[in-house]
Amino acid sequence: MQRTTTPITYSDDEAQLAIFAKALSHPVRLKILKLLANQTCCFTGELTTMIPMAQSTISQHFKALLEAGLIQGEINPPKVRYCINRQNWVHAYTLFEDFFAPEDLFSCQCGYGEKESSL
Repeated sequence: MQRTTTPITYSDDEAQLAIFAKALSHPVRLKILKLLANQTCCFTGELTTMIPMAQSTISQHFKALLEAGLIQGEINPPKVRYCINRQNWVHAYTLFEDFFAPEDLFSCQCGYGEKESSL
């Protein structure tokens, strides 16, 4: 059986949504984002006091969030400063909102996935 050689193309929004989704795919990253979102200004402390993990592990999670653009910051040891990238946060929200739009998700008329009434 021959595989197709037709390349798959993705829109810029699809590619960006996948980047955001990958960055959000670990519970520690979600916790980090919640902690940063609840700060009144950029976070400058040690997250190891709030998340009981090794600093190197937390740093790897920060790296993933930074690469995805969900946070911004600077690392000038011993000082570290991070905060939510508000512009990309709004962009991520919009992309996820569009992706999960009910009118697109529930347009199937086959009946599967609907709650069946019990008699």
